[in-house]
Amino acid sequence: MTSTLDGCTPWPEEFVDYYWAAGHWRGTTLDNLLRGWAVQFGPRTALVQGDTRITYAALNRRVSRMAAGFRLRGLRPGQRVVVQLPGISEFVVTVFALMRAGATPVLCPISHRAPEVSHVVQVTEAVGYIGPSTYQGFEHTAMAAGIAARGPFLRRVFTYEAPGTSSPYGGFTTDPSGCHYFPLHSLDSPPDAALTPSAGQVAFFLLSEGGAGAPELVPRTHNDYAYQARAAAELVSLNQNDVYLAALPAGLNLAFGGPGILGTLTVGGTVVLVEDPDPAACLAAVERERVTVTSLTPATARLWLDARAEARTDVSSLRLVQIGGAPLDRATAERVGPEWGCGLQQVFGTAEGLLTLTRPDDPDETVLTTQGRPLSPDDQIRIVDACGDDVPDGEPGELLARGPYTVRGYYRAPGRNARSFTADGYLRTGTLARRTPDGNLVVTGRLAGAAR
Repeated sequence: MTSTLDGCTPWPEEFVDYYWAAGHWRGTTLDNLLRGWAVQFGPRTALVQGDTRITYAALNRRVSRMAAGFRLRGLRPGQRVVVQLPGISEFVVTVFALMRAGATPVLCPISHRAPEVSHVVQVTEAVGYIGPSTYQGFEHTAMAAGIAARGPFLRRVFTYEAPGTSSPYGGFTTDPSGCHYFPLHSLDSPPDAALTPSAGQVAFFLLSEGGAGAPELVPRTHNDYAYQARAAAELVSLNQNDVYLAALPAGLNLAFGGPGILGTLTVGGTVVLVEDPDPAACLAAVERERVTVTSLTPATARLWLDARAEARTDVSSLRLVQIGGAPLDRATAERVGPEWGCGLQQVFGTAEGLLTLTRPDDPDETVLTTQGRPLSPDDQIRIVDACGDDVPDGEPGELLARGPYTVRGYYRAPGRNARSFTADGYLRTGTLARRTPDGNLVVTGRLAGAAR
């Protein structure tokens, strides 16, 4: 039986048994995977951010000490904590430390503001918030203080301060609403006894993407996400020599586990994080760190292509660029290989799980014009018309999916679940697509009025 939080929709028992028997789910938590990576890859570089380099062994130690700090500051197993950090090494350390402390991170894009963050806090009953004091002119700690003053849940704010700066909230303070403020760097305590959570439990929450209105909470379990990251790493042949640049926001599904950060750590590679998403800064990181793999949106790819044409940055280390998040126009797709000298991989993905990807050995026409095939052999795909009937290959319709890493429901959202999932567990992605005769998907847009 899959153990999960109240308010989550579990996979049916027969699917659970099959995913275990097929070897997709292996019963190891993401936190325990990190412990294993620390032993296997100890002295290798796990994370790079600017001049900071952290080995696997040091990452594991930092996580243990921060986890103990969280518990010392009153966080308890099962509690939810919103994480809203830019692309910095603290993002990875914090997410793993919360899991090691038994808390559940809620990965919130740095671009979200009070309406979205307040909604997330309310739905999850989050007791904690972790974010920068100020980022790109926006005062995140002040936003969190306002949310804490208006509701009963948020009572601990952990503030990240860039080196050489300080927060107007100071350290170790309490406001009139009873919310406590701590510097994130103060969470450094001797490790205590390890917890033993189930791999069937929710590891963290992602937020739904692409829909109108407030985002929905997507519960990802240790089992399903470890499988997704591992399978994606295998598909693109990641190895210890690869260097992955997290150019997209680290909390997005593609950047975090498609294979992204987790997939790279799974194989002992190096993850490069960039706080500044500016193309010039990212291209400089590619040249400096000899980045081999990265993930971009079509719009970001066009900016990179144009910026690199002007700066003539050395990107010869790149072997693969994933492009997802929206349909890629052919003109941009045709520029990637000739201008960067690397392979292109088109990707379609959802926070809810489903990933489709072109393969490295696909014909050029497939790579240039499709979003590939599902990641898992046990992903089940349907393309249906307005009546819910399957359409023939080549005909457009709504893309439906279920599988070993695609959730069966949003968190505490029964009304939305009734609209976004079929009675037999298929996710209604709200995406319009057609299937080619050789099984590849071509994403053509969004369904008008889609629930997501």
